[in-house]
Amino acid sequence: WADGVYLQARMEPQAECLLVLIGATPEGKKELVGFQVGMRESAQSWRELLVDLKARGLAIAPELATGDGALGFWKAIDEVSPTIRHQRCTVHKLRNLLAHAPKRLAEEIKADYADMIYADNPQVVQKRRKAFIRKWRDKCEAVATSLVEAGDQLFTFTRLPVEQHTMFGESWQR
Repeated sequence: WADGVYLQARMEPQAECLLVLIGATPEGKKELVGFQVGMRESAQSWRELLVDLKARGLAIAPELATGDGALGFWKAIDEVSPTIRHQRCTVHKLRNLLAHAPKRLAEEIKADYADMIYADNPQVVQKRRKAFIRKWRDKCEAVATSLVEAGDQLFTFTRLPVEQHTMFGESWQR
């Protein structure tokens, strides 16, 4: 998992960006793998952190990288470890969807999103994805557009063994 966390210590005129990488062991235990202050979430800053991980002994590239829609991280991953599959963060995407809708629709969006993301199998996920887009295109087009924008990278995790899905937060098999 990769994300930029912005911190303001009240001494600087602007917030500092802390780039954070968290990995998971084969048993599913999360571990901090690396962090550094970066220039916002630029490709150069992410590249420096990823190259540093390799220099410190990361010999086998992860199967999957999870991050938000910040393009700098994805560009750096493709340059440093082009075999890693991309997974858009499902939590960030839900926040994006909610930001595009009136608050009165929030609970309905959350319920539909959870039903889609945590469906029983990849085929059901895709069926519910299409239904989500149809429904929300009529109710609040910006929500449907935001989901479409994430593309297939929001559902990359469905191609992994089901035992690994719990590493993405709530179990895929509720």
